[in-house]
Amino acid sequence: MRSFVLRGGRLTEGQKRALAELWPRFGIEEAGGVLDFRQLFGNSGAVVLDIGFGNGESTWQVACDRPDENYLGVEVHRPGVGHLLLKIEEHRLGNIRIACADAVEFLRLRVADGSLGGARLYFPDPWPKKRHHKRRIVQPGFVSLLGDKLAPGGVLHMATDWSPYAEHMLTVMTSCNSFENLSLSGDYCPRPPWRAVTRYENRGRKLGHEVYDLIFRKRG
Repeated sequence: MRSFVLRGGRLTEGQKRALAELWPRFGIEEAGGVLDFRQLFGNSGAVVLDIGFGNGESTWQVACDRPDENYLGVEVHRPGVGHLLLKIEEHRLGNIRIACADAVEFLRLRVADGSLGGARLYFPDPWPKKRHHKRRIVQPGFVSLLGDKLAPGGVLHMATDWSPYAEHMLTVMTSCNSFENLSLSGDYCPRPPWRAVTRYENRGRKLGHEVYDLIFRKRG
C-alpha cells in the first residue's frame, strides 16, 4: 500500500524547461539495476537519501552548506522535481541527483545494502484519520528496509508537526533494535541548525503545531 497519493499539479514553464534540459544530467530513471554511487556522483563522498523532498527547499540548502556530501532526492510529484532542478541550476550544485519514484520501491531495487551515509524524511503525510494509519510510510517494514540500506553509523533524521504521528514514529523506531536514539531524553531532539525551516514547517507553526525531530543512528 502506497504512502502517497499522486496529486495534480501544474508545471510552470521554468519547471518544464528544467525537466527537459536538466533531468538528463541530474535525474535517475526509475528502471535499472542497483546504483553505483561513486559513478553517479563522480566522487566517493557519503550519500544521504532525502525521501519525499516536496519542492526541495531543505535539499538544496543543505547541499549548498555541505558540498562534500552527496544528496539523493526521491519525490513522486513532478512540479517539486522541476523546482529542485531549477535550484540546482541556480546554485550550480553538483552534489544532488533526483529520482521521480516511489521511495520504497526505489530503496528496494536501486540502493545497495549498507551504501547510504544517512536518510532524511521531513514532514511526510501524517494520514491523520485512523483508517488511513496503515498508509503512513513509517512502519516496521520500512524502517527495517532503511536499516538494511544504511551503513553502520548512518543517521536517520525524521521530522513532523503532527503530534500523534511523532508518537507513532517514536514507537516504531524504539522497537527496532537496529537503531539507537540520539535524543538525550530518549524521545525527541532539538532541531539541528543544518535542517532548514521550510515554508511548510512555518505554516504548521502558525497553526500552533509543535515540530518534532527524531534522530536515530544505525548500530554498528
